[in-house]
Formats: sequence, structure tokens, C-alpha cells
Amino acid sequence: MTTIAVLGNGRVGGNLATALTRAGHEVTVADRTPGAAADTARTAQIVINATPGAGSLDRLAALRDELRDKILVDVSNATNDGPDGLPADLIYPGSSLAEHLQEALPETRVVKTLNTMLFPVMTAPATLTQTPTAFLSGEDPQAKQTVRELLTDLGWHKEWIADLGGIQTARATEAAILFVPHVIGATGFTPFAISIAR
Repeated sequence: MTTIAVLGNGRVGGNLATALTRAGHEVTVADRTPGAAADTARTAQIVINATPGAGSLDRLAALRDELRDKILVDVSNATNDGPDGLPADLIYPGSSLAEHLQEALPETRVVKTLNTMLFPVMTAPATLTQTPTAFLSGEDPQAKQTVRELLTDLGWHKEWIADLGGIQTARATEAAILFVPHVIGATGFTPFAISIAR
């Protein structure tokens, strides 16, 4: 059992918290009350960033002390939204939210994952008709192994998880968010994920 803090109590955070609790972990979700994120992060072994990506950097940089020596699992994408509320463009073109988080939190082990799919797939990958891929980006091999184990708890088969390398590789997976409005426009709001077919 791992003690996990989920920052963000929207659809993504709530979905992950429910599934990880069901898998046997001790999960706490930070609400929006002042100090809740700090209190929740301070007592956890792993912290999941499920806050809206546009404000994630400022929110998490303020938790530098609480996040020291922790694994930070970043599932957010930093985008400016269009008039329809869907992602329009990247806030960090040529970089990524994950890279900025790692730079702002040098004593935290940042791992990017689960950001190339609609949120229901994060905790139910086997419901898709084709095999999805969950990507890992991060500098710390041990942290990525820990996150890999969390993913298996969420139903991800080991062969469905692809380690892309260092944190810089997150800029590629974050850019995949630009597919989302076009796929939704073409096929509707149906769960989907990016997959590497071989």
C-alpha cells in the first residue's frame, strides 16, 4: 500500500483517486480550501498532479518544501483553451509542463504519464477496442518503476507501458493534446488514447 495525494478533484483527479483506492492504496484528495494541497502533499509518498495544466506550475512550485524527495506524477497538459473549452494551443511550445515542473522542483522526482488519452481510459485501458499505450517520461529510473507499478494497479499491462526516456520527452506526449479537439470533432466525446502499433 502506498500513500498517495491527488491534487485536483475534478473528473481526472476523482477518477484516479477512486481507482487507486480500489487498488488498495491510501489516497487523499486535496480540495480547494487554503492549505489543503500542502497538507495533503506533506503526508504522501506519491503526489499526483491532476490540476488544470495552465495553473499547475505556479500551484506546485509553491509546494516545493512539501514535495521534496517525493515522486510527482504529472498527468496534466498545459494548454490555452479555445472558445469551445477544448485545447487550442500549448502554453510551453518547444518545452513541456513536466520540464518546467522538474526545473522548479529540483528535489522532486517528476514522472509524466497518462496525458495522451481521455480521462476514462486512465483507469480502464482494457475497455478500448485496441491496445492503448501509456508513456513514461522522467529522469529517475526508480521513480518511473514505481509509477509503472501504479499503472499496473490501474489495469495497464506491462507491455502497454512505454518508457520514452528523460523528462524532455514529455514535450512530445504533451503535444499530442492537440489531437484531442480534432478527434472529438470527428468522432464525438468517446474515450480514446494514443497507441503505438507494431
